[in-house]
Amino acid sequence: MGVKVYGLPISTCTATILTCLHEKEAEFEFLPVDLFVAEHKQPPFLSKNPFGQIPVLEDDDLTLFESRAMSSYIAEKYKDNGTTDLLRQGDLKEAAIVKVWMEVEAHQYNPSIQPIIYQHFVAPIQGNTPDQSIIDSNLEKLGKVLDIYDEKLKTTKYLAGDYYTLADLHHLPYTHYFMTTPFATLINSRPNVKAWWEDISSRPAFKKVSEHMKYGEN
Repeated sequence: MGVKVYGLPISTCTATILTCLHEKEAEFEFLPVDLFVAEHKQPPFLSKNPFGQIPVLEDDDLTLFESRAMSSYIAEKYKDNGTTDLLRQGDLKEAAIVKVWMEVEAHQYNPSIQPIIYQHFVAPIQGNTPDQSIIDSNLEKLGKVLDIYDEKLKTTKYLAGDYYTLADLHHLPYTHYFMTTPFATLINSRPNVKAWWEDISSRPAFKKVSEHMKYGEN
């Protein structure tokens, strides 16, 4: 059977998994899920993810949901593929630092940037007016996180060291959308963050995925 990914190209979490698969040069089958007709809330999909969210990954008899768990699985399964070990599995201390910055993305960066992207892009699609107070409060939070990133990136090329890892990759989809908003100056005004972003967003694996990350397209 091989690896199958169920999702939607514009979905940030789906984009994370597709980027990881391309980074590891892995073969997979992509199966679109039509959120606009609530396909993800129907019994066939709920049998794969009872929470009714995309993406889902199937690998023979294994079914996974939650994108960070899926990307770690891909990085481990295909660790010898591609140009880099995304988890630094050959060095215990390096691997630990990767995990630290993966946690930072999950618990510091993502909770700040996600509401901005939701209000700016998703709310209008749903017929709602973006709540500027939510955007403003999270821009302030995100700025504080980015100050820490800018200091960290003075000393290393990437977040976990001088090597690209999942800690960097997990930032790609949300930041990609963020950089198309009027708020992109938060990245561009911090020179080390800006250089890091330009580096990771130009990787061929993500460029393949980002071509399809346009709202209004399935």
